Amino acid sequence: MNTSEGFISAVLSSPKHFTIEKRSIPELSDSEILIKLEGCGVCASNLPLWQGRPWFNYPQKPGAPGHEGWGRIVCSGKKVTRFKTGERVAFLSFSSFASFDIVEEANVVAIPKELDSTPFPGEPFGCVMNILERSQIKKGQNVAIIGSGFIGNTLCQLLRSSGVQTTVISKRQKNLSLSLKNGATKAFLLTNTTDLINTLNGENPDGYDRVIETCGYQEALTIAGEIVKTGGKIIIAGYHQDGLRTVNMQVWNWKGIDVINAHERDTSKCLHGMSKAIEAISKKIIDPSVLYTHQFNLSEISEAFELLNNSSEGFIKALVFL
Repeated sequence: MNTSEGFISAVLSSPKHFTIEKRSIPELSDSEILIKLEGCGVCASNLPLWQGRPWFNYPQKPGAPGHEGWGRIVCSGKKVTRFKTGERVAFLSFSSFASFDIVEEANVVAIPKELDSTPFPGEPFGCVMNILERSQIKKGQNVAIIGSGFIGNTLCQLLRSSGVQTTVISKRQKNLSLSLKNGATKAFLLTNTTDLINTLNGENPDGYDRVIETCGYQEALTIAGEIVKTGGKIIIAGYHQDGLRTVNMQVWNWKGIDVINAHERDTSKCLHGMSKAIEAISKKIIDPSVLYTHQFNLSEISEAFELLNNSSEGFIKALVFL
């Protein structure tokens, strides 16, 4: 493949404004791999960067904040031994809103040939697998999932045949319907926090063994603390930004709960989660096709973020194709 003409990249030049720029491909180091991207997922954790905050600097680096990329290997440094040219891979990077990306060999996982036609934004799937592992869910337990986006719906699929009762909570009615199709046992619409807490505590007076918070907002933490069972676990899967959070520590103390931060920063654990996700898709435990609700070209990346920002009914995951 001729790479002499360079590549195109989305650049977040200012809040809510991407430009598409052409750049030359730099030389690879001995341990790096050049990947021609097929696509990259759009992540809700990047909304504050897109919206703009005083602590962010603009313009961002080319391709940022894309971190859910997958594609095919074009060429590799001379010390790369685990991968071959033409192999389809997913990887960890923060510059994947671009037609090409350069990644260290240590940050790459292979996608098997049986998934050759399946888009695979590996990083978020890896996150979900690690969230599930950290949650330590046991057969017969009641699990509440706050949020019906990508994490919530993928968890529903993973828990579908595990012998647990899964309750999903969301502000989006259509997403609740999708969660039920993806394996949730029950679904509740959040319109008023106090009313919902009373409803859930009436529905399940002993509380929930596990409450998985996937939203990253104060309201979700408030609900989690009120509905978790004494001796249960709150799993924080949502990415919390924009300042401090307030919790009812007296209730948390009294209930003797465990609070688990399910975010992994160890690269090896992230890659392990991605490999486990590939296995789950291969075994048809996860059906990714129903999770990819919207598709865009790189030139439409601003529209993808607008859609994500609006939390549209039925939205789960947007993919930007290159």
